Amino acid sequence: MFTGIIEAVGAIAGIEEQSGDMRLYVRTGSMDLSDVKLGDSIATNGVCLTAVELPGDGFVADVSCETLAHTRFHTLTVGEEVNLEKALMPTSRLGGHIVTGHVDGLGEIVERKEDARSIRFSVKAPANIQRYLAAKGSVTVDGISLTVNAIDGDRFELNIVPHTAQETIMTDYVPGRMVHLEVDIIARYLERLIGHDQVKDNNEESGQGLTMETLISHGFNR
Repeated sequence: MFTGIIEAVGAIAGIEEQSGDMRLYVRTGSMDLSDVKLGDSIATNGVCLTAVELPGDGFVADVSCETLAHTRFHTLTVGEEVNLEKALMPTSRLGGHIVTGHVDGLGEIVERKEDARSIRFSVKAPANIQRYLAAKGSVTVDGISLTVNAIDGDRFELNIVPHTAQETIMTDYVPGRMVHLEVDIIARYLERLIGHDQVKDNNEESGQGLTMETLISHGFNR
């Protein structure tokens, strides 16, 4: 689990094709690796990767065909900068929101404009995740926990304050760039509970999903 608060900007130091999938070598820049061990998870542009080697200045991770199919990792180049975050520890502050590092889809930057000291972006979301986005709700963009300012059809708006721009790779974003999107995990589980489309709560004998009676019985309404 992660928080979406970026700890460091790293760079791709090596890409090795491995019988259809990929091995990445990521230099981690200013990130403290003293508490990282083999098998630990590091979010890289919002994608949860497992460290299989620790050469000292970064980590090496294997990228599966599944990950390649659902991310833009197949377009990575040596030298490209990436957002990095180590896995959440039980004692850490949850400064962003709960992030799993499992990408739900690829979004596209469709507009960028300056707004005083901030940068405003408009991002086009794929159809399969649009229903999970809500104004003033949370979304993860390339591993960054952000607040959705507004929704307009298949697009959502973001306001990037100077600190976020400085500590991430978002200053490089231009229209046409593809970004990793992860929706709020609570929204996904809520959909499961209320029985969206054909998904029904198997624990409800009526098959009607979440009801006001269920909420009251579990203490969620007084």
